Amino acid sequence: MSAARAGFPDLDAMDAALLDAARTAADAAAQAHREGSANKDNLDWSIKGRSDFVTEVDMEAESRIVDIITSQFPGHSILAEEGTGSSAGPAGGEDSVTWIIDPLDGTTNWLHGYPEYAVSIAAADSDGLRVGVVLNSATGECFDAVRGRGSRLDGVPITVSGTSELDLALIGTGFPFKKLEVIAAYVATFERVLVGTSGVRRAGAAALDLCAVAAGRLDGFFEYHLMPWDVAAGALIVREAGGHFETLDVPGLMADGEPSASGLPAGGFVASNRLLWQDFLELIG
Repeated sequence: MSAARAGFPDLDAMDAALLDAARTAADAAAQAHREGSANKDNLDWSIKGRSDFVTEVDMEAESRIVDIITSQFPGHSILAEEGTGSSAGPAGGEDSVTWIIDPLDGTTNWLHGYPEYAVSIAAADSDGLRVGVVLNSATGECFDAVRGRGSRLDGVPITVSGTSELDLALIGTGFPFKKLEVIAAYVATFERVLVGTSGVRRAGAAALDLCAVAAGRLDGFFEYHLMPWDVAAGALIVREAGGHFETLDVPGLMADGEPSASGLPAGGFVASNRLLWQDFLELIG
């Protein structure tokens, strides 16, 4: 797909090449999701951690993504959830690019046929996140962003909501199922948000939650523990849609390691439109 067809005419050559590669790779991964769904009864899958699963489909989707990216950009680094490709620290050097990949965000949803799962692909350079693509492989909706050029849904520009009052806001969240030690703190925060807003939703795929903020479907989002590949593409899509996205200081939970090539550590994150930002941060505490 050309950059123009993706909704970003007149990109420079490198941005266009990165975007096209990300879109092509996302399409290939989504096809792996669909093929796997048709063969789910014969699927091999294993447990990475409590309520954290990996399947043949995760691995196949990641392999397809990495093959496409490395064939076009053999010198680029790869940071992928299932470990395919080269490990990467922060992107360095004017021409250095690192790809941050989640081949199947929402594996548990996919296993159960719950239609909230996606492929998330971002490219980061020495200035930070540059290109992001999130493709909902259950619905076909494709969100993308290019630094300085805005965000799109299926080629149409999107912006965050104009909601300015917390009691009218709809908030997305995710449960800290990998970090049981912070559940008590999370529940206290969840209660404040539930009481202080019009409602809270938990769909189970952070990349899509962030895209929902970017498209104005949600007014804000918070989660206590995510990895860089969960949020890199969504972070850029939120920011380019006019919203805020930042790390969240979680009580009792230190960030897991240094920031990755995306500029994001593992840990808590928060996003919202700009009108709610300060009030939302205070509500989360």
